[in-house]
Amino acid sequence: MVDAIAAAQALSEIGYLLRQQEKERFRAKAFSQAAWTIALARPDLDWLHRAGALTSLEGVGEGIARVLTDLMEHGESRYLNRLREQMKQPAMEDESDLDFAEYQGDIHSHTTWSDGRATMLEMAQGAQALGYSYLGITDHSPRITVVHGLDAERLVAQSREMAEVQRQVDGLTLLQGIEVDILEDGALDLPDAVLEILDIVIASPHVKLRQDPAAMTERMLRAVSHPHVDVIGHPTGRRPGSREGATYDFDAVFKVAAGRGVALEIDCDPARLDLSPEMARRACELGCNFVVDADAHAPAEFAYVPMGMWMARRAGIPKERILNFRPAWD
Repeated sequence: MVDAIAAAQALSEIGYLLRQQEKERFRAKAFSQAAWTIALARPDLDWLHRAGALTSLEGVGEGIARVLTDLMEHGESRYLNRLREQMKQPAMEDESDLDFAEYQGDIHSHTTWSDGRATMLEMAQGAQALGYSYLGITDHSPRITVVHGLDAERLVAQSREMAEVQRQVDGLTLLQGIEVDILEDGALDLPDAVLEILDIVIASPHVKLRQDPAAMTERMLRAVSHPHVDVIGHPTGRRPGSREGATYDFDAVFKVAAGRGVALEIDCDPARLDLSPEMARRACELGCNFVVDADAHAPAEFAYVPMGMWMARRAGIPKERILNFRPAWD
């Protein structure tokens, strides 16, 4: 039986593949929106299918209903299989051990302390409702002024709020972190004295993504070699269908990340999907560990993870290489 999570993953992959074709961008958006609805609501698709009521789901028209019907009746989507063939995708791992029910926690989320749309308490309660063991609060650093990032003084103030919120969410451990910008020369946007006291440091490229590949390689190598960096966030900065990501010597950076124990992120936000499954497969071959995160800016966006889990499965990443499946973040 195909459950809501498996269906959301299939629709998400269809949206991803369609987004690679300029003329299919609107259809891609429709599939992604339907996936979001299903991942968030977790409807009884078997009952809706038998009742002929799949189109009662928000965003599910006749075309998407036919895809869901195929999934329900055959356990796979022939439309998705055709897209995979057209896009020359490698075979999906048949025996993947990635089960979202075993996902322990998300380490990349934002609150109203920077550009999030929910308070820390609301984000914590959303993670608690999903049964997470931990949640990383990783608001932005100051580099991009429009997101109202946190400097050292504001991080201290945020830590006081976190202590209060922690008392209100039993069973969930809050981790204070930062999504720190990788500056143009590879330095980080906050001093070491600040970074070293945080639970999680995610270093991400956000600006100047069209740097010369050689300069971008040096920039990323410097960041991944930083002693306080735990994760490289959305490592190319791409937005499929609207913005190409950075180009650099990926093998060189991935090898250093593997050697230093720095995880690479698979950002499940449908606007990012970064690392791509193809690039994540290569990073896995080079020995990297990964985090699979929502990059959520509101509690509902935690649904990005089950939607995006197909990316890690397609990349063939085993569960032991994905840190979110560990019972505690260390």
